[in-house]
This record gives sequence, structure tokens and C-alpha cells, in this order.
Amino acid sequence: MPFDNVLIITIVAAFLIAVLIGPLFIPVLRRLKFGQSIREEGPQSHQKKAGTPTMGGTIILLALVFTVLKFANATMEVYFLMLVTLGYGLIGFLDDFIKIRKKRNLGLTAKQKFAAQIVLAVCAYYLLMQMGHQTILHLPGTPWDIELGIFYFPFLVFLLVATTNAVNITDGLDGLLAGTGAIAFGAYAIIAWFLTDMDTAIFSAAVVGAVLGFLVFNAHPARVFMGDTGSLALGGALAGVAIMTKTELLLAIIGGVFVVETLSVILQVVSFKTRGKRIFRMSPLHHHFELTGWSEWRVVVTFWLVGMVFAGLGVFLSR
Repeated sequence: MPFDNVLIITIVAAFLIAVLIGPLFIPVLRRLKFGQSIREEGPQSHQKKAGTPTMGGTIILLALVFTVLKFANATMEVYFLMLVTLGYGLIGFLDDFIKIRKKRNLGLTAKQKFAAQIVLAVCAYYLLMQMGHQTILHLPGTPWDIELGIFYFPFLVFLLVATTNAVNITDGLDGLLAGTGAIAFGAYAIIAWFLTDMDTAIFSAAVVGAVLGFLVFNAHPARVFMGDTGSLALGGALAGVAIMTKTELLLAIIGGVFVVETLSVILQVVSFKTRGKRIFRMSPLHHHFELTGWSEWRVVVTFWLVGMVFAGLGVFLSR
């Protein structure tokens, strides 16, 4: 079967699995009272979302695992991608579970979450070295490479931790992360296809299908949230496919929406602590646009379109 047909079938299969799992899984979350706690300092319009089932990222992960097991080969690449995806998903699951049990908006402490993310990144680095992974970085849009050698280790840890947290920050509106995530992984499926890296392409395509299937239930008004279970898992997976395709630096472009969202938080904090003034009405940036009068759906669609531009640019530079 042609490679491109396999990718299409993978997307469709993951989508259908997620769509079939959703109606079975969401009522279970409701019965278990796994409802989302909304932070008080957030937009007041979000308070009505309190109690919406969370931990829906489990739907994405189940669809992803079933599809990858069916269509991908049992290679070290796939093991690595599953490690960073399910590993960071587990950290998110623990965070969500603590929030629900204690009925608060804080699960794991920042130090606990950060430490767990670093430990997992170290494990990922060890596996990569066992695979003989190259420690060079390619400069996007140029013929130049940089050999990092031993410095690839701190770079990899930073990449994994930064990406998971950047993706997590973006998960703030109905369908926002699901849509931008599908776009970013779609770009990586194309890049891996160009590189004839079948397993990474299939993995990326499976994420696209699983996330789009989840979006059926997560689009405004959301019937379920992915929670940190989903957002941290997607962040780990996104960094993972960038590492496997040796496009680590290109990730900053393909995931441009996540970068901008994170920068908005950093700039807001720095400005307030140094000048006592806020740059945005609220951070992350998607909340700023909400408070200027944009509807939630308008913000989400706009961010999707911007994500498409970034993804298209990234694919172009990868060639």
C-alpha cells in the first residue's frame, strides 16, 4: 500500500476510535465526578465551565496507542515516542487526579511537576543515546549543522520540559489546543513523510486523528476537557517527533502558537514585577483577546489560522 494511503488510513482510524470512545468515557468521568476546577483569577465567563469533565486526554491516548500498535512497527523510534508521550501524560494524569480529589485548581506543586518532567527527560536522553541518536542540530532554511556533543543533553532536557509546558499553557479555551495540536502534528507527519521516516509519520498521523476525534467533544461548548493528562502528553509527543526528525529548532516555528503563548506569560510576569504594569489584560495571550471582547470561538479559530501559517512555514523550511 502506498505510504500516503497508510497515513490517511491512520488518521481516519485514530479519529474513529476517539469518536467511539468519547461517548463511553465521558459519562464515566461524570459519574466519578471528575469535574474541572476553574481558577478564580481567570475570565469570569469561564466560571460556568466548572464541573465539566476533565482528564479527557485519556481518550486521545487510548486512540493513539491502539492506532500506533496497529499501523506502526515495533522500533526503538516508536518506543521513544511512546515513552515521552505516555510518560508526560502520566505526570499530567497525577496532576489532574490530585486536583479532582482535593477539589482545587492546584494538583502537583510546581517543583514536583518540574522535577518529574526533568527525570523523564533524562530517561528519554538515555534511550536516545542507546539508539545512537545524532547530537547535531540543523539550522532551518540553511545547509548548516551544529554539533552539540555533550551539550545536547541539557538542550534535550530544556526542549522536552519547555515544549510540554508551552503546550500546557495553550490549553485554555474550548478546542484551542486540540486544533493547534492537530495542525502542528499534521506538519510533522508531512515532514516525516518527506524523510521517508514511516514510523514517525504514522505516529504523527495517529495523533492528528486522535486529537481531531477528541475535538468532536471538545469544540465550544466543550463537553470534556483534555486536562494536563492530554496537554502534557501532546507536548511530550510534539517534542518527540521533532527530535526523531532532527528538526528540533524548527519546532519553534511549527509550534509558533505555543511559543507566542508562553512568551506572553513571561513578558506579563517580567513587566509586572519590574514596572508594576501589565502588558496584556490577562495572560496567556488567548485570555487577552477574550477580555478585549472577542468571542471564545473567534479567538480559537484565529489561533488555528495562525497555527496553519506557522506550520506551513515550518514545512517549507524543512525542504
